[in-house]
Amino acid sequence: MNNNKNILVISPFFYPEPISTGKFNTSFVTGLIEKGHKVTILCFHPFYPDWKAKNSNEQINGVEIIRGGKNLFYTKKTIFRRLILEFGFAFFVLRKLYKHQKDKDLVIPIFPPSFAFYFALPFLNKQIQKVGMVHDLQEVYSQGKSGFLDKVVRFFIHNIEKKCYQNCNKLIFLSNEMKNEAKKLYQLAEEKLEVQYPFITIKDTITNDLETYFDKKKINIVYSGALGEKQNPIQLFNFFSEASKQIENTVFHFFSEGETLKNLQKINKNKKIIFHNLVHKDNLEELYNRSSVQIIPQKENTSKGSLPSKLPNLLASGCKVLVITDAESEIEELFLNNNLDLVVTSWNNNLLIEKLQFLINKQIDVTHQKTIAKKLFTIDKMIVKVFR
Repeated sequence: MNNNKNILVISPFFYPEPISTGKFNTSFVTGLIEKGHKVTILCFHPFYPDWKAKNSNEQINGVEIIRGGKNLFYTKKTIFRRLILEFGFAFFVLRKLYKHQKDKDLVIPIFPPSFAFYFALPFLNKQIQKVGMVHDLQEVYSQGKSGFLDKVVRFFIHNIEKKCYQNCNKLIFLSNEMKNEAKKLYQLAEEKLEVQYPFITIKDTITNDLETYFDKKKINIVYSGALGEKQNPIQLFNFFSEASKQIENTVFHFFSEGETLKNLQKINKNKKIIFHNLVHKDNLEELYNRSSVQIIPQKENTSKGSLPSKLPNLLASGCKVLVITDAESEIEELFLNNNLDLVVTSWNNNLLIEKLQFLINKQIDVTHQKTIAKKLFTIDKMIVKVFR
């Protein structure tokens, strides 16, 4: 009996989109193809980090890529450009859904964004199984804001995410924290909820393209990836500023792009803090290997909202990792239970500097770290849970 499925994936982020969700989705889809499934994806032309559409005709063998959004224009105001993305992608999906849901066994919406699936629900064939994959809980990131507009946005996020999640036959969350929070927020049935950590996406190929960015005689502390509100950029910058004064022979690097990075560049007067563009995905493992320590920051009270998708890659590379997260978070528990280094549960600069100095001087068990990464973060487990 042929168990191969005809699958429709819905997400604006896909190859060659450099944002981490784009890389995740690309690896996930190619993993499905390698298992013999047939995949069509409704996605946008890449637009990150400049929020400007870049026309792309790039293809992946075995994947039918249907792109849109090349004529969208985004504002600099975060909330409005998010709305443009949500409504623009929803309109695109509605236009393409009738044709591309034909003969499909399974539809996989990847959240966020959520508007597209919300508006598509009345038009989806009821016989098609719907397996949602949740990268972030947007309601978690909307909490703690007291402005009128923020309250309106939070109201709509709650109701849209609730309807989307309740109308999926199965939901896969990237952490137990996310699953438990979503279950509580949206009254979800336990039996349709699954948890699988994000998977390793780097390959065992190390390039030699980044040598000029790093001084081998220095201790290179690195933040790399998307830089937005949930990474707590101002406090991260302040931590780097203070640490550069107190820890000798250090250089601090930001590898990112976008408005947030530009704003930090404008206020930076510290020669020990250096800004770079995002590196190409083929250079990620080289970047991790050249980093003395990589920082993974999470804004206070947001650990329930997501689990950083680059964590598996960093651990698998053998790089030293300093995670800044909430007390009693899932990442803290994961690191403690598996004897990994190092988690800090406070944004107090003195404590962060103390722990960073400790990690710089510590000899970590790289073999153990890589073993744990390969055990916990596998795409095969993700694919099994999609079809289970």
